[in-house]
Amino acid sequence: MSTSAIRPAHDPSTWGPSLDEAVNTVQAGGLVVLPTDTVYGIGADAFDADAVAALLAAKGRGRQMPPPVLVGSVATLDGLATDVPDGARALAARFWPGALTLILTAQPSLAWDLGDTHGTVALRMPDHPTALALLARTGPMAVSSANRTGNPAATTAADAHEQLGASVRTYLDAGEAPGGVASTIVDATGETLRVVRAGAISLEELRTVTAVEDILPPEPEPEGAPEGAPEPDPEPESAPDASDQVAGAPAHSEPGEPAEPGERAEGVAPPTDPDRPGGDAG
Repeated sequence: MSTSAIRPAHDPSTWGPSLDEAVNTVQAGGLVVLPTDTVYGIGADAFDADAVAALLAAKGRGRQMPPPVLVGSVATLDGLATDVPDGARALAARFWPGALTLILTAQPSLAWDLGDTHGTVALRMPDHPTALALLARTGPMAVSSANRTGNPAATTAADAHEQLGASVRTYLDAGEAPGGVASTIVDATGETLRVVRAGAISLEELRTVTAVEDILPPEPEPEGAPEGAPEPDPEPESAPDASDQVAGAPAHSEPGEPAEPGERAEGVAPPTDPDRPGGDAG
């Protein structure tokens, strides 16, 4: 018998008990499904390694696709990342909350284990009242699209429950998520800022704030590959589960982003990226 519960969380005047339950779940090391401005995401305490491992297991993915981290305020930037470029700060000030994910160098002193992040972290502040209300109480959460890897990202709590079932303790239902275009991912770990996945915020918009390079062209395939050699595995779309990987960017996966389908770029491994088959929660 499932112990999961879908709780109403669309009205600030009545969502108190639902948020209380979600906060208790996160603090106890459990998983929560929450709405975002793209798709629904599955989240856990970013500083609880066992909870993050449970999140990846619920989605059916391994450590090589670490989830991005959702934050509730721009001020969290320096607590989670180091050597943050001025340009990245300017982008966060302009586009957060919103559809912008920043790949940054993680604070080396943080006691967390998001997976194989190669020392980076993908951060985003979602533009959704329920998500922000939850994050204000829980602090940073590791969040990936609420779907099993390879399946479409969930745009309703019921869709998420159908895919994730009892692996998630609390589902926050705020109605249908907008889905749509995934977040734009900018890699800010190098000498220059670079878009590693095009998304809701155009390169032109980014450049009104600071200098940002366009996505690098794909590397040419090596010539003369031996006959019968295995081809590289295609990156599933990661839309909110989308496991989104962006070429040349660290790999991280966002809820509701393109990449597995939303997750192709979850975590962020040396140049790559988030999650979403149609949405992006991260």
